[in-house]
This record gives sequence, structure tokens and C-alpha cells, in this order.
Amino acid sequence: MYDIRLEIRVGKFIKTLPLKHQKQITEKIQSLRENPSPHDSKNLQGYAPYKRGDSGEYRVIYATNETQKIVDIFLVGRRNDKNVYAVFKRLF
Repeated sequence: MYDIRLEIRVGKFIKTLPLKHQKQITEKIQSLRENPSPHDSKNLQGYAPYKRGDSGEYRVIYATNETQKIVDIFLVGRRNDKNVYAVFKRLF
């Protein structure tokens, strides 16, 4: 079982969403505790340790630390919004 660490911006963003979407994203994040590499996750091109997973109409961008058994959630954004990747690139 992995521990989950959320960036502050992720928690703030999730709180702005409708309850249905909050629940979907929270369930997706919690599922990463059991399996940090589900079948729908993909590595981000050019950012090897980072992955993305889909939750409804949202993307969850995260990295896994295998030695410490931690999943760091860095960003959540709409799937059809290219801005989520622009924000990610600005952060790293």
C-alpha cells in the first residue's frame, strides 16, 4: 500500500468542483494507493517519472516513489484542456 501526498493546489482545485466530480477524482486518487500504475495510466513524454491517469473528464498527473512507497499528486485538470500540460511544464 502506498501513501498519497497531494500538492496544495490539487486540494484547492478539487474543492471548486461539483460533488460528483470531487468524488470521482478522490476515488481515482485513492485507487492509486493500491495500484499506482493502473492500465489507463501513461508516462508523460519528456517527463519520465511522471504519469497521467484519467478520472471522468479530468486528468491526474502524479509521480511514484517506489522506494518510499509514495504517490505524489501534482496536478489535476480537465482532459480536454491543454492548459493542464502548460501548467505542469511551468512547474517543472
